[in-house]
Amino acid sequence: MRERLQNRPRLRPKVYGYLTEEKESLRQGFAALFLSSVGELVAGVALAGIAGVLDELVGLAVLIPAAIGMRGAIFGAMGSRLSTSIQTGLFEFDLRRGVLAENVQAAAVLSLVSGVFLAFLARLFSDVLGVATELSVFDYVVISTVGGIIAGVFLLLITVSVARLSVARGWDMDNIATPMITAAGDILTLPALVLATYLIGIPVFSSVLAVALIAVAAATLFLAFRRGAANLGRILAESLPILVLTGMATILVGVALEERREVFAELAALLIFLPAFLQEGGALGGILSSRLSSKIHLGLLPPRGIPPVSTFKDFVLIYIFATGVYLFIGGASHWLAVGLSRLNPTLLAALGLDSGSLSPGFLVMIGISSLAGLIATTAAALAAYYGSVVSSRLGLDPDTYGQPIIAAAVDLFGFMSLIIALVVFGLV
Repeated sequence: MRERLQNRPRLRPKVYGYLTEEKESLRQGFAALFLSSVGELVAGVALAGIAGVLDELVGLAVLIPAAIGMRGAIFGAMGSRLSTSIQTGLFEFDLRRGVLAENVQAAAVLSLVSGVFLAFLARLFSDVLGVATELSVFDYVVISTVGGIIAGVFLLLITVSVARLSVARGWDMDNIATPMITAAGDILTLPALVLATYLIGIPVFSSVLAVALIAVAAATLFLAFRRGAANLGRILAESLPILVLTGMATILVGVALEERREVFAELAALLIFLPAFLQEGGALGGILSSRLSSKIHLGLLPPRGIPPVSTFKDFVLIYIFATGVYLFIGGASHWLAVGLSRLNPTLLAALGLDSGSLSPGFLVMIGISSLAGLIATTAAALAAYYGSVVSSRLGLDPDTYGQPIIAAAVDLFGFMSLIIALVVFGLV
C-alpha cells in the first residue's frame, strides 16, 4: 500500500509532463478535429436534407458510406505520404516530378478507378444480399464515378494546399491532414453524388456515359502503370488491393444503412450524427496511423506485435481527442435537429422529415455518441497500430496502407458500435 501511495504522485508529473510535451500536438489536433467536426455536421445536415432523395432513389444509400470513405482513404493516404516526405526532407512543390507529382497522379487514377469499382460492388452486394434497389449498374457507375471525380478535384487541391501550408508554417501535417481531408471529403462528396444523380435516367446518354467512364478508367489505369511517374506504379500496386477491401467493407456499411434507413430517417439527429461519427473515428485513427508511420520511417518505432510503451502516449493522445470530439458531435447533432424542427412543416415534408421526432433527446444523443465512440476509437487505435506494423513487416509503405485499413475498420466496426449503442438506448 505504501509503495502505491509513493508511486501515485510520480504518475501525475509524468502525465502532466507528457501533455505539456504534446501541447502543440493537442492544440493543432483539437483545432483540426473541431473544424472537421463542424464540417462533418454540415455534411450530416446535408444528408438529412436529402432524405427525400434517398426515398426516391432506393438503393442510393448503399453507395454513400463507400463513396465518402473512399475519398478519405485515397486522400488521407496521400496526406500521410506527403507528411512523411516533409519530415524526411523529400518534399518539393513540383507537380511535374518527385513525390508530389507521383501522389497527385496516383490520387487522380485511384479516384477514377474506385468510382467504377464501387458502382459494380454496390449493385453486386445489393443483388446477393437481397437489398432493394431501383438503380441499374450503369446508374451506379455514373453516380459513383462522376460524383467521385467532382469531389476528388477539390480534395486534391485541398490536400496539396495543406501540404504547402504545413511546410511554409512549420505545422505537423500528421496532426491536421486527416481530419481536414475527411471533413472536406464528406462535405464535397454528398452534394457531388446528388448532382451526379441528375445524369441518370436520360435515355441513351446515361448508358453511353457509363460505358465511356468504364473505358476511360481502364485505359487510365493501364497508362499509369506503363507511362506514369517513377513511383506511381508502386503506389498504385500497393493501394489497389487494400482499396478493394476498403470498398467491400464500406459497401457492407451502406447495405446495413439502406436496410435501416427508416430508423435514421425518422430521427434527423441520427442522420446528422452519422457522417461525423464515422469520419471522426477515421480521422482519429488517421492521426494515430500517420504519427506511427512517420516514426516507423524515421526508425523511432520498431514494428513489434505488442505495442511498446512509447506508443501508449500516442494512444492516450487519441483518446483525449476522442473524448472532446464525441461529446461535441453528440450534443451538436441534437441541437441541429432541434433547429431543423423549427423549419416550415411544408419544407420538412419536402425533405422527408417528421417535425415531431427529429431527436431522441440531448442526453440520449450524448450517451449514444460516448458509448459508440469508445468502441470506435478502440477499433481505430488497433487498426492504426497493426495496420502500420504489419504493412511495415511485409515491406510495404505504412503510409499507403494505414488510412485505407482504418477507413474499412472504423466504418464497419463504427457502424456496428452505433447499432449497439442504439440497441442499448432502446432506439432499435
